[in-house]
Amino acid sequence: MNRFAVFALAFALPALAGAQGSPGVTGDKVLLGQSVALTGPAAQLGIQMRTGIKAYLDHVNERGGVNGRKIELLTLDDGYEPARTVPNTKKLIEQDKVFALIGYVGTPTSVPAVPVFTEAKVPFVGPFTGAEALRTPFNRYIFHVRASYYDETDKIVEQVVSTGGKNIAVFYQNDAYGQAGLKGVEIATQKRNMKISALGTVERNTVKVEDAVAKILAAKPDAVVMISAYTSCAEFIRQMKKAGSAATFYNVSFVGSKALANALGKDGAGVAISQVVPYPWGAAVPVVKEYQTLSEKAGTKDYDFGAIEGFLVAKVFVEGLKRAGKNLTRETFITEMEKMRDVDLGGFFVSYSPTNHAGSKFVDLTIIGHDGKFLR
Repeated sequence: MNRFAVFALAFALPALAGAQGSPGVTGDKVLLGQSVALTGPAAQLGIQMRTGIKAYLDHVNERGGVNGRKIELLTLDDGYEPARTVPNTKKLIEQDKVFALIGYVGTPTSVPAVPVFTEAKVPFVGPFTGAEALRTPFNRYIFHVRASYYDETDKIVEQVVSTGGKNIAVFYQNDAYGQAGLKGVEIATQKRNMKISALGTVERNTVKVEDAVAKILAAKPDAVVMISAYTSCAEFIRQMKKAGSAATFYNVSFVGSKALANALGKDGAGVAISQVVPYPWGAAVPVVKEYQTLSEKAGTKDYDFGAIEGFLVAKVFVEGLKRAGKNLTRETFITEMEKMRDVDLGGFFVSYSPTNHAGSKFVDLTIIGHDGKFLR
């Protein structure tokens, strides 16, 4: 071998080693994976999350990507069923060789994926869930962007109490998501020396709410805190109102706000929803204006809370990529993400450290108006 060949090989070996240590990363591309519901009763949740992520990634790619690399998103449909999410996650990591996972939707789908991506040491960024099971114990591969369900339910109970409400019931999905929200309500009520007056459940991806309606109606609650997806929540609210309930209905953000308002129609007036992202129809917050502009560029003015959450998740991820630099590996990405303190995404702030990946604690409350639009 001549001296020129040896010299060339000396430079090539580090690059090859870096490529081998960085699945999903090439000289001109970073591949991300996502498993969400694109079909089924919870489809709008996954569709909106993906739409928001894509709007920002497309914008970044049009400007040349990050450090010379375009960002590609590979999305698989899990129908909001854990039995499909785990195989999807294994496929994304083992076969598709993604660099990281982003924007998963749901507690019952995200939690079973944890052992898979943790063992593979793959970053899991911005899941659309506030469940404590993804926050405690601390997992260095999970980076949250949204506030927790404990934050949301505390805000809701505070609102109920501040308006004179004392009798609180809970309608929840009978799975990890529903249990996470219920636990949050329990903590919030106990903190205020209160007890939940009635419980009602619904199975995931169904609208069989009759038993829940009967149990909760009998308690004559001032307020019902709801932890389920938009289809079952809409059916529950309709049946409760038809039966003459005067309760105020509160939902956590995962419900799918726009989808819930559309499903309820005239029955939606007065229904409240906690939000963990800025109001997407506003104009004062810079990141909202950016989201609106890029959404319109992508061909839609149909703004959505789920889509702006996806948009924010993509912004956080891209910021981490920028900081990780040209020699990108999963470990350098995690290290640089953990150095982000009070990063301003345009009026929405996130912070991480080596011991805290919570991201944000922002919670707001919105109400569906008589015209189906959201009031703050």
